[in-house]
Formats: sequence, C-alpha cells, structure tokens
Amino acid sequence: MSKMSKKSLIASSIIGALALASSNVASASSLNELQKAEAVKINASANSQKKINNIYEQTQELLAEYRTVVDETENLKVYNDHIQRLVDDQQKGIDSLERQIGTIQNTKQGVVPLMYKMIDSLEQFIEADIPVNLADRQDRLDRLKDVMSRQGISVAEQFRLVLEAYEIETDYGSMFSAYQGDLEFEGQTITVDFVHMGRTVLVAQSLDLKNAWIWDHSDRSWKALGEEYLNPITKAIRMARKQSAPDLVKLPVYAAGE
Repeated sequence: MSKMSKKSLIASSIIGALALASSNVASASSLNELQKAEAVKINASANSQKKINNIYEQTQELLAEYRTVVDETENLKVYNDHIQRLVDDQQKGIDSLERQIGTIQNTKQGVVPLMYKMIDSLEQFIEADIPVNLADRQDRLDRLKDVMSRQGISVAEQFRLVLEAYEIETDYGSMFSAYQGDLEFEGQTITVDFVHMGRTVLVAQSLDLKNAWIWDHSDRSWKALGEEYLNPITKAIRMARKQSAPDLVKLPVYAAGE
C-alpha cells in the first residue's frame, strides 16, 4: 500500500472514530434529556398525588363535619320540638290562669262576706261556750278582725286564718289540758289552775290547793266544790300536764239541764 493510501486510511479511521464519538455524545445527551423529562414527570406526578391526597383528606374532614352538623341538626330539631311542647303546655296554663283571674273578683265578692259572717258566728259561739282558754280565744278573734281590715293580706290568707280558728275551736271539744289563769268568784280575782276534759267538764283549783270550783254552764257561773274534790282535781291537773301517768279520776260533772 502506498503512503498516500495509508494516510487516507488513517484519516478515514480518525473521521469514523470522531463520528462514532460524536454519535455516542449525542446519544448520551438525549438520554439525559429523557431522564430529566422523566424526572419532571415523576415530580409532577408526585405533586399531583399530594394534591389529591390533600383534597381527599379535606373531603373526609368536610364529610365528617357534615355528618356532625346533620346529627346536631337532628338533635336540635328534637330539642326544639320538646321546647315547643313545653311552651304549648305553659300557654295552656297561662290561658287557664287568665280564665281564673277573670273570676277572682266574683270570688272575692262571695268569700269576703262569708268570712265576716264566719267571724261573727265564731264570736257568738265563744261567748256562749264554756270559758276554756277564754283569753287566748278572744285574742285570736281580735287578730282575725284586725287581719280583715289590713291591706297587703290576700283573701286566701285571710280565709286560711279563719278556717284555722275554726279548727282550733273544734279541737277544744276533745282536748284534755290544764293551764293557769284568773278566775272571778264572788267579786274576787283568783289565780288558779284550770283543767278541762273537752267541753264536758271545766274545773279550777287555787294554787295553794285548798279551794276548787266548777263551771256551771246552766247559769254561766263558777260554783265552789267540797274538799273531797281537791285531790282528784290535783291529780287531773298533773295528768293533763303529763306530770303523772294517765289514770282514772273522779271529777264532778253537771248533768244536762241541771
């Protein structure tokens, strides 16, 4: 082979090598570009997935809030229905009270005169009854009259006090009690111990235990008793005050009409 041919061959080889190298460089560059593009796609996909995850989480939170709101709405509806029933019931009560208030004036017009009649009847009864606890009963009667003339006391309270006085008067018919007070006898005022068994018998004894009297209801006066009644009356007074055990005791009793 000639020198020229060898040089040409060498030159061709060099050119081929350079062309191959250039091709390899171009291929590597393209691969890098592809890798970069793929990386961009991967990053974009990851970002998209994060957004999707965030949206999903937000959706779940909103769904949970929605369910909570729905539950609260249902509870509120039930509660509102309950309150409405209470309001309706209260309104019925108000309507009933308004109807009753409308009749209060008429009720007062009937009750007030009735109370005055009851007090008058009570006063007459006390005057005609045996004088048991007469001072207390008269004081109670005076308080009733005072209550009826005072402002600020409701008709209901006045009526309650009148009924209470009647109940106390009724209790005297079955009461066994002793109390201390003054007795008027033959122009003298004597401090004595009274004892009564209902309205059947009312007797008295001086504090020195030396004298005794019995109330004669037929002529409404006190009558002196003999000494044989001193011990029984003393015993009755002690029993009434619960200072001794209950026992049989002989006391004088005026027969009916005697």
